[in-house]
Amino acid sequence: MSTQHIETLIIGAGQAGLATGHALQGRGRRFLIVDGAERVGDNWRAHYDSLRLYSPAKYDGLPGLRFPAAPWTYPSKDDVADYLEKYAVEFDLPVRMRTRIDRLARRTAGGFTAAVGDDTITCDNVVVATGSFGRTPHVPDVAAGLDPSIRQLHSTQYKRPDDLAEGRVLVVGASHSGCDIAYEVAEHRPTTLVGRDCGQIPFRWEKKAIRRVFPVLVFVWRHVLTRRTPLGRKEMEEVRHHGGPMLRVKREDLAQRGVERIEQRVSGVRDGLPVLEDGTVVDAATVIWATGFEQAFGWIDLPAIGPDGWPQEYRGVVDQVPGLFFCGLSFQFAFSSMVLPGVGRDAEYVARRIAARGSEAAAA
Repeated sequence: MSTQHIETLIIGAGQAGLATGHALQGRGRRFLIVDGAERVGDNWRAHYDSLRLYSPAKYDGLPGLRFPAAPWTYPSKDDVADYLEKYAVEFDLPVRMRTRIDRLARRTAGGFTAAVGDDTITCDNVVVATGSFGRTPHVPDVAAGLDPSIRQLHSTQYKRPDDLAEGRVLVVGASHSGCDIAYEVAEHRPTTLVGRDCGQIPFRWEKKAIRRVFPVLVFVWRHVLTRRTPLGRKEMEEVRHHGGPMLRVKREDLAQRGVERIEQRVSGVRDGLPVLEDGTVVDAATVIWATGFEQAFGWIDLPAIGPDGWPQEYRGVVDQVPGLFFCGLSFQFAFSSMVLPGVGRDAEYVARRIAARGSEAAAA
């Protein structure tokens, strides 16, 4: 049993945590980044094999280090994982892997206490950088009633079409990840995609025209769709609670590949098979639940989480708990907050607020 004190504890060694560490390092502040995974980047390595970023490499670098790929190519999930690992090494960031925080609470003497098994880390500030949508897969209750012969996977468990059972695949959830998976699977299995239409970005990622369009998109994502604008706040509600629009795969792509598209939700079970709201029974051999995540902040024993499960913060700052910060949240400030082109700005803001607290404490 041991105790360690550090000025700032950063929980999560993904892009948000690393970028925050880099920003604090530039200000001469002491910090430690911890993560429960084996290697930096493992959260990216765990995604399905064909996943590629939706932003070109030109826009994917974190502060201080460009992404090592041709500017208008789209890095794979393993490319991103390797880049994050390189980023931590390049700047000699203090990262401790295989360190999962079991509980975060107030410290009697001020600051916070983080429990790591029998060990304790105390800190003056803490940055929760564990991801945009938590790490607990959300699966509807109806899943428990399906016939045991139906193979069920959450989208986090899906890797490649060859792993699926023979027969029809039902993909539940039509945000961009569900559409991507349905499009890929449909080349190998008859596929049905169900769920509300979340809209689509009307540009082709592979066309050269994107080189003119993408800078405009980034500007809109960073400066127009923010929590300061009515349009941004409306989009924030949509993205946080209903999923984002289709990006690379479009409606016509799904149709051309023969995906059966039904804008109904799964509402029940009949004879062990999933039933849609209109009574349609889908005879599926595999069900992939592309139904997002539940916020997993139960380990934070602090008055910081709202009734909707989201942290009560603005730009990552929790006013009611001084010293507690978040980074990497969906719409932390803008649409860009949840993607690589936007996380650096949010990390810089959080680091600036932490440094200001340190200066105030020193002056006092």
